[in-house]
Amino acid sequence: MPTIRGKSLKATAFDIAEGYIVVNPIFLKSLENESLKGLYQEIARAQIEIRGDKFPHGDTKAIRFRNTRLQRLNSALMILKNFARERKILIV
Repeated sequence: MPTIRGKSLKATAFDIAEGYIVVNPIFLKSLENESLKGLYQEIARAQIEIRGDKFPHGDTKAIRFRNTRLQRLNSALMILKNFARERKILIV
């Protein structure tokens, strides 16, 4: 099972959502093709899980926190897709 710096891919995806890990081409450069594919899938799953949580109506801080997490995951997916496309790696 692929890991990134000793963490599971699921834990890494949630760290990205929380803002502890920033995804950029330098971060992705050291990863193997299989790890990139797995990270892409875990980020997509984390997005689905966050969207599946009950929406916090009326709580603006919770709404902002939820949207920030989704935005971080979405931008990480876009960076990952473009990185893989440049390297000619099929991740989807």
